[in-house]
Amino acid sequence: MYRVIKAFADLQDVKKTKSGDLYHEYEIGDEYPRKGLKPSEERIAELSGSNNLQKTPLIELIEEEEAETPKESANDESHESGQKKSKSGKSAAE
Repeated sequence: MYRVIKAFADLQDVKKTKSGDLYHEYEIGDEYPRKGLKPSEERIAELSGSNNLQKTPLIELIEEEEAETPKESANDESHESGQKKSKSGKSAAE
């Protein structure tokens, strides 16, 4: 899985409508590819390198561990906040 690091409209992900072509838009932080899209290795290389119209990387690889980190850290924080009580009984963050 990849994360968008620079906003772009995917010119290879087009939907034909009566009003014209609609290209799938990605914003910074979005996951790439969108659900249902299976890009080629060449397309991944194009978007993660500088061989594209914007001449700069648009996506970066998300490591499996990194993708799971927010869930784990949220659990860790709840345990930590329960242990960090002051003498008044309030947690350090309150």
